[in-house]
Order: sequence, then C-alpha cells, then structure tokens
Amino acid sequence: MDSVEKGKAALISGIETDARAEVEKIIAEAEKKAAEKRQYAEKKIESILNEARQKAAEQAEAAKRKILSGAELEAKRRSMHLRDAAVHDILDLAEKKLNGMIGSADYGSVLVGWITEAAIGLDAESAQINASEKERALINDQLLSEAADRIHAQTGKRIKLTLSDAQPLKSQGVVLTAADGRTAFNNQVKTRMLRKQREIRTVIYNALFGDSRKD
Repeated sequence: MDSVEKGKAALISGIETDARAEVEKIIAEAEKKAAEKRQYAEKKIESILNEARQKAAEQAEAAKRKILSGAELEAKRRSMHLRDAAVHDILDLAEKKLNGMIGSADYGSVLVGWITEAAIGLDAESAQINASEKERALINDQLLSEAADRIHAQTGKRIKLTLSDAQPLKSQGVVLTAADGRTAFNNQVKTRMLRKQREIRTVIYNALFGDSRKD
C-alpha cells in the first residue's frame, strides 16, 4: 500500500514538475516574443523619428532657400529701383541744366554742335532748322555759317541751312528737315537722351555704382 501511494505521489510530482517546466517555457517564449516586439517597435519608432527629422530638415532647408531667394530678389528689385531712380534724377537734372544754358554765351556753340550732328545724320543738300522759341532767337546767319563750315570740315559736303518758317518747337533742341520735307532728323534734348540712353546709363552706373549694369 505504501508503495502504491509512493508511486502516485511520484507520478503527481513528475506531472507538476513537467507542468511547471512547460509553464516556464511558455512564459519564457512569451517574454522573448514580447521583447522582440518591443525591440521591433523601438526600431520602427526610431525609423519613423529619423524619417520625420530628415523631412523636417529638408523642409527647413527648402524654406530657407525660398526665403533667401525671395530676399535676394527683393534686394535686387530695390537695387534696380534705386538705380533707375538715380538715373532718372540725374537725367532730369541734366535736362534742366541744359535748359538753363539757353541764352548763355556758350550756348551758341551747343546749337552749332547739335545742328552739325543733325545735318550729318540727315545727309541732305539743304535743310530747314527748327527749334524752341528761345533757341530760334539765337539762330542767325553767323551761327548757320559756322554750322555749315563745321559740316563741310567733317564731311567735305556743302549744305544750305535756313531757319524754318514752322511754329517753334515746344521742347529744347533742334529738328532739321530736308528741303523736300520727306525726311527729318530730330536732335531735341529728350530725343538725344533716348538715343544715347545706353551710353548715358553706362556712365552713370560706372560713376555711382562702380559697374556698367543697365538692367
């Protein structure tokens, strides 16, 4: 009887031992899987965070480039505005200074130069000269003769110059019209400035800004 009881007790003890071992095995496997899942989750989180950091850095860099590009464009726009304003003011002052020279002792030679330039550009045998009312008062036979002599000296051609009977010009400078009335050369101050605008701007930019940019 005792041996039977002992056998039962040994069997139960063995079952309990096997059961505990199985439980411990299951628990160990569960803990292992849990640890693996935690490790995977941590790596996934780190990967997501790294990707987010990279995207944030790229977006920040793109935003930085956009801001810098915008700032550069704005600086260029303001610089161009300041340059254009400076050129406009200087041209306006030059025009006013030229207008203020009318009636001065040296203005006759200025008119001779403009008439000569226009006559050479017109390239006609005879031409009529028109100018503003104040300037017309200065255009006499002596001035016309001087202009004709200068034209001959520069081109070897003789041209007949006369004062036009047309209404005086409203702005400063001269306009020469061929005798047939078909062609004319406008050498008024505003037209001269437009014609030589590129050269004038180059000189102004070099003087004020140290370069020859015009745009």
